Amino acid sequence: MLNRLIFWSINNKLIVAVFTFFLLIIGIKELGELPIDAVPDITNNQVQIITVSPSSSAEDIERLVTFPVEQAVASIAGIEELRSFSRLGLSVVTVVFSENTDVFWARQQVAERLGEVKNEIPQSLGEPTMAPLTSGLGEIYQYTLTVKPGFESSYTPTDLRTLQDWLVRRQLLGVAGVADVSGFGGHLKTYEVSINPQALKSFGLTIADVFKSIEANNQNTGGAYIEREGMTTYIRAEGLLHNLDEIEQITIGHNDQGMPITVNQVAKVQLGKAVRYGALTFNQRGEAVGGIVMMLKGANSDQTINAVKAQIEEIKTMLPKGVEIAPYLDRSDLVQRAIHTVSSNLIEGALIVIFVLVLLLGNLRAGLVVASVIPLAMLFAVILMNLFGVSGNLMSLGALDFGLIVDGAVIIVEATLHVVSLHQVNKISQLEMNNNVNSAASKFSKSAVFGQIIILVVYLPILSLVGIEGKMFKPMALTVMFAIVGALILSLTYVPMMSSLVLSKHITHKKSISDRVMDNITRVYRPMFFAVFRRQRLVISIIISILIVSIVLFSRLGAEFIPNLDEGDFAVEMRLLPGASLTNTIAKTEQASNVLLENFSEVKKVVGKIGTAEIPTDPMPMEACDLMIILKDKSQWKNAESKEALADLMKKTLERNVPGVDFGFQQPIQMRFNELMTGAKQDVVVKIYGEEFTMLENYAEQIGKQASKIKGVEDLYVEQLEGLPQVMINYNRPALAHYGVSIEEVNEAINAGFAGSSAGYVYEGEKRFSLVVRIDSMYRSKSLDLNDIFVDSKVHAMIPITELATISYKAGLNQIQRDNAKRRVLVGFNVRGRDVKSVVDELKLKMNKHIAFSPGYNYTVGGSFKNLEEASARLLIAVPAALLLIFFLLYMTFNSLKQALMIFTAIPLASIGGIWALFIRDMPFSISAGIGFIALFGVAVLNGIVLITEYNTLKRNGQQDSLRIVIKGTLSRLRPVLLTATVASLGFLPMALSHGSGAEVQKPLATVVIGGLITATFLTLFFLPILYFLFSEKTRIKFNIKSIIPIIFLFFGNQLFAQSSVSDLIKHAVSKDPALKADSIFILQAKPEALAMVQVNKLEVNAMIGQYNSNYKRDNNFSIQQVIPFPTAFKHAKSLGVERAKERMLSYEFNKLKFEEEAAKAIEQWLYLSKKQAILSTEDSTLMSLETKVAMRLKSGETNRLESWLLASDHLLIQQQVVENQRLLIEAESELVKRVFLSKAELESLNINYELLVLDSLVLGFKPQNSPQWKVSNQSLKTIAQEHDLQRSLSMPDIQLGYFNQTLVGNIPLNGGVAPFTSADRFQGGSFGVSIPLLSRSPIQRSKWLMLESERINYDLVKLESALSAQFNSLISQYNSYKSVYDQLQSRVEEVSKGVQLISNTQVEQGEIDQVTWLNLKRNLIKIQLTELDMKHQLNQLVVQIRYLNLNQK
Repeated sequence: MLNRLIFWSINNKLIVAVFTFFLLIIGIKELGELPIDAVPDITNNQVQIITVSPSSSAEDIERLVTFPVEQAVASIAGIEELRSFSRLGLSVVTVVFSENTDVFWARQQVAERLGEVKNEIPQSLGEPTMAPLTSGLGEIYQYTLTVKPGFESSYTPTDLRTLQDWLVRRQLLGVAGVADVSGFGGHLKTYEVSINPQALKSFGLTIADVFKSIEANNQNTGGAYIEREGMTTYIRAEGLLHNLDEIEQITIGHNDQGMPITVNQVAKVQLGKAVRYGALTFNQRGEAVGGIVMMLKGANSDQTINAVKAQIEEIKTMLPKGVEIAPYLDRSDLVQRAIHTVSSNLIEGALIVIFVLVLLLGNLRAGLVVASVIPLAMLFAVILMNLFGVSGNLMSLGALDFGLIVDGAVIIVEATLHVVSLHQVNKISQLEMNNNVNSAASKFSKSAVFGQIIILVVYLPILSLVGIEGKMFKPMALTVMFAIVGALILSLTYVPMMSSLVLSKHITHKKSISDRVMDNITRVYRPMFFAVFRRQRLVISIIISILIVSIVLFSRLGAEFIPNLDEGDFAVEMRLLPGASLTNTIAKTEQASNVLLENFSEVKKVVGKIGTAEIPTDPMPMEACDLMIILKDKSQWKNAESKEALADLMKKTLERNVPGVDFGFQQPIQMRFNELMTGAKQDVVVKIYGEEFTMLENYAEQIGKQASKIKGVEDLYVEQLEGLPQVMINYNRPALAHYGVSIEEVNEAINAGFAGSSAGYVYEGEKRFSLVVRIDSMYRSKSLDLNDIFVDSKVHAMIPITELATISYKAGLNQIQRDNAKRRVLVGFNVRGRDVKSVVDELKLKMNKHIAFSPGYNYTVGGSFKNLEEASARLLIAVPAALLLIFFLLYMTFNSLKQALMIFTAIPLASIGGIWALFIRDMPFSISAGIGFIALFGVAVLNGIVLITEYNTLKRNGQQDSLRIVIKGTLSRLRPVLLTATVASLGFLPMALSHGSGAEVQKPLATVVIGGLITATFLTLFFLPILYFLFSEKTRIKFNIKSIIPIIFLFFGNQLFAQSSVSDLIKHAVSKDPALKADSIFILQAKPEALAMVQVNKLEVNAMIGQYNSNYKRDNNFSIQQVIPFPTAFKHAKSLGVERAKERMLSYEFNKLKFEEEAAKAIEQWLYLSKKQAILSTEDSTLMSLETKVAMRLKSGETNRLESWLLASDHLLIQQQVVENQRLLIEAESELVKRVFLSKAELESLNINYELLVLDSLVLGFKPQNSPQWKVSNQSLKTIAQEHDLQRSLSMPDIQLGYFNQTLVGNIPLNGGVAPFTSADRFQGGSFGVSIPLLSRSPIQRSKWLMLESERINYDLVKLESALSAQFNSLISQYNSYKSVYDQLQSRVEEVSKGVQLISNTQVEQGEIDQVTWLNLKRNLIKIQLTELDMKHQLNQLVVQIRYLNLNQK
């Protein structure tokens, strides 16, 4: 199949070129549509449920909101984890689903559960809603709204926030791919009624009175319409509030004189600000307003960002004068940097590969042909990436090694150059070039395909990875596999076509640069090889020792999950003491911003995100801040060279200048991923589970103390559960009962008085603002005084709350977190300057030694360490699976366990280099390195395959000396081994040395592959030859199983053929031939095939239930229907099957006779050449003896030198004939082995005499009509006649038969009256019809074609009879001519033979007859025997042809 594909490609260059052009065009189009991102989205499937309740404590939120929500969603299928976060005013429940769960289905299920749980949550505590469907990569664009210099007095933070919410956000929400826009900073504008409690008290009113009055006076309604003078007039009542004046004039009640009491008499109506739980600062400008654009999960980030930017430009034209919008964190910057790193690495790798190819191939055109595969394979991969939904990012594109991709093309082009160079002429034609390319490509296509398949198979286990590592590395594996599949297809089509078209047809035999380079390498390698080969045991011992040392070294490398991607910016987690005010946090944030901007020139912008945003997907308290430090390009850095050093320097500077604040340095996307995946922002998180908050906090402090002592632990964070200052209002229930006041009434009064309650909305065009009622800030700023708040008792007395409750101060819970309904506290930290695994291992040792957990309390280690553990466990499955697949392929290829194991040794040898490369570059083991090892294993065995294949080829060609095989094979394949290894390793070189964004993830993978290939290649060229030699020598010395088997077979297993005849041998061959077995099956298929031409439709069974007869709606009808072809069709189909079977039987007999004829010819040729070899050997011996006698006579002077020279010349000619006949005998023996399915050992054991075949009575019995070929054609006429009859039957109408059974419930007219029928009364009937093929012309046209075909075959039969007769007469004529000559020769042989036999040895010894004369007589006899043998051979070949020409007499 591969060979046919190559041949087709070479001979259809235009078609291949057109397909290649289409690939180029489609690939470029798909490249423009490829989703681009920095890294794969590793966020798990999760749904966040957010409930905002501004006035509720953490305990109340947990009890009344979080717990019901958790219970409601817990029963949804596919949940893997359930996390919750409860703090003052906020509940966030995160539901994590399995990866195979459809996230939209999950959200639907959650929405249904939330609809049910709303009734369980008090209305005053808010309504749970789902967060936008976004991910860790969702925050694609973050911006600020600022006032330009000179306009500072024109706009307040409230104005900016209004612009953000009602202009910017609304415009961005319409952008495709945007899930939501979360506002941050500024003040939410409200209409505020600030109550004076003293005035309210003087009028005897309560806050509830104000609240109800405002609600009652802020409504619209409609009154339908009235008709007047032919027109419709609609009625609409406008009662909504529009401005402050209207609010002031609302009547609350009446005084004793009956005068109205309005709002402005008891309160100040003004524009206010909503209570806020977050803020935003920008650089040194103080507070600012901004937004975070969140991308829909799964959207194309590149397209979404570009669309957002375009919309931002449009928004700029809508903003009022003096306001500007600018991004401070744009994900496209990171994407561009990462893609720049990838593209640079790919381009540099491609250029290196091309240079190496041209250098080692020694041909510029050949190098360019191979190099052209790189972009084409890349475009092929891009097409499949779009098809399978793989985005272009650092991981998917970063692991492409063009050296691996072009490996198959290199093999084919290098083989083509080698074949072309063997020509001795200076120029070859295009046809010769086509043949050369076809020969070389066909010969090495299996090697090329197998090498690529090995790489493909190695990447298959990576597809089994799940979780984070699966999302990270599956795209990489898929992309590499796509590219390799594309390169493989191109290697079998495009490369042969281009090679035949582009490679030079002018042949030069001078050495190229490549040849000179290889000569120099060989000159160095040869003495090293022999030096190593002489010390085999020492070399093996050293390699085993290095392997053991490497294993030990590997255990000490340390481990981490995945190296952190350098995002180019910092995200600093700032934390003040619990309970710190928002004002204090803002001041500290501004102070930190000033320190950074003034002390570090590397800083471009500093943005502080304090507390919770409008959409609280990150539920930070007010004492926490995410400080975004936007850095300049590294080329502008002055204070530090690396990001780690800069982070350490910044942290020390901040801690020195901003006391009382903890700082933790991370990166924006990394922090977001950590938070969404694990519920914490740090790299490593220790979670302690239990019930009592005090004990949990105690354990956390102990663990934090132990962690702080460990080297490498940075940014330590110990969660504080308690310490939040709280004012506790404790109700006096007897007093409440005495005054007839409920707790709900008091709660509403307190909530409205201090937090403020919304009494509706005020509309400004499309904008909507809350109308809030609360106590004036002048009274709220004092210490809490409940004397100013009154409730109306049932006795209509105004009761101050001080009469109903007491006040106390105590520290409350800061926040409560739960995992799977279990309370927990966490200790988190980042790791810098050390690997994660060793840090966690040391922490576990310290915890086990110093901390004893009580029953019911336990801990887990999460974060990146948990990811590392889970990924390592999966790699323990994936890596052995890859190794097993490689070994299985090796065994299937070489069919030898020993050779598969020898090649498999390249894997531990490659591992040595990978381990030492990581050690030298001071890199811990990571999942990236683990994937590198998997890729390395596939590449490493390729060189072993090349060497072992060459060794086996040499052995098949007759070379038995193992030492010679090893030396010759290794030196001859040195170039392809070095070419494969050099191209593959140098392709990864730019990736290993890169310092761009994202290079951290690629470096371990590239380092492992390069280091492993260096040692694998070096050791393969020395260690593998030693192993092959030792195994071969050991086998030969102890027992040679290949020699023993034929001997055993000759003595015991070949009795069947010991005295076989030619006919027995042919019968054996017929029984073994697979083609004849296939023909016999083809005969059995004839009848079913013919019957299948008559299509019988499926039986139709129908049921109808409903109202179709009367008002009764449950009538039913059951019916069956069958369409049957015209009856004669079955008869003719059966007859057609019989005739077709006869035709195939005759065809089988014809093929069988042809096979027997070819087998008989092959046997006769082998017997003839064997006999001839024996006669020639006898003549050679005779001439040798004769030369000795003539030499003696020459010395004695009895003859002259002329006789000696003539004799020597004759001997030389005979020796040449012996050699040539031996060659022909070997070829005949090989052909016979294939023909009769016997081994060479079995053939040599046969005892068949070479006899003259006789014609007997065949001459008289021949008739052309007895020829099998004629019979096949004649039978096809009968088959066609039967099919013609069948087609006529098929053109006849089909018959339709049917039956129905039904009810007719109701009163039905019957015999002049009406009879009631129930469901028990059933009616039945039948149907008959025909299907007439008025428009179907297919059977008729087929019949016409069959008639014409029958006429054509009749003409062919006449022609065949003439040809067969002529052939037979020609063969008989040749036979008669040869037979007469043979008869004369035979009598002559008998005469000379009798003459020679009369001469005895005694007569020769006594000198009666001269020895030279006697030997000449023997020579003449041998010559005549050879001539007779040749004639016998010609006669036998003719007899074989004549015998098999007549079917009846063979």
